[in-house]
Amino acid sequence: MTLTCQLLSVNVAQARHVTIDGRQILTAIDKHPISSLEDPRRITVGPLGLEGDEQADPTVHGGQAKAVYAYPHEHYAFWQTVRAQAGKAGWDDTANPGLLGENLTITGLLETDAYIGDVLRFPDCSLAVSEPRHPCYKFEAKLFRQASKMMVQSAFCGFYLAVRRGGTIAAGEHFEIVPGPREVSIRDLFRDQMSRKKL
Repeated sequence: MTLTCQLLSVNVAQARHVTIDGRQILTAIDKHPISSLEDPRRITVGPLGLEGDEQADPTVHGGQAKAVYAYPHEHYAFWQTVRAQAGKAGWDDTANPGLLGENLTITGLLETDAYIGDVLRFPDCSLAVSEPRHPCYKFEAKLFRQASKMMVQSAFCGFYLAVRRGGTIAAGEHFEIVPGPREVSIRDLFRDQMSRKKL
């Protein structure tokens, strides 16, 4: 493929308890950058994800098929606008990488161009596109009410990655897309799955 793709930030979080609707919930959705364009330190990528990252609920996130979550930075302007409209951010605020709970903030690869089985080949590791991310109540609690419906309507869902070849990764690196079978895109699969659910 001829897309120009780059990793802008690597984001992790430790699981912690937060209060959502009066209940104590364990979550690691509040990711923060540990490798950025300004400080591109190398992060180890293992079979179950990134060094220093945790998943609070492995039945929903994590495991070998969903070891890493990538999100296109191109959608950030959309989320900044709707967050400001919802009164959850200022109109001039800049959203930090990890806003959507993603491990990898990337540019150049959208859900329309990412297909199940495609491989993102970085200089020292390879990650395979496995499935779309589904919004949940933790996502909505972090962003704003109705954020899940906004994700469903826009299909700006991002995608999970399985670790095909472990190694290290750093912000600023470019990656190549090695096409898989190219049978179903992340956007099409997400829309099909969400049409079967009631949010």
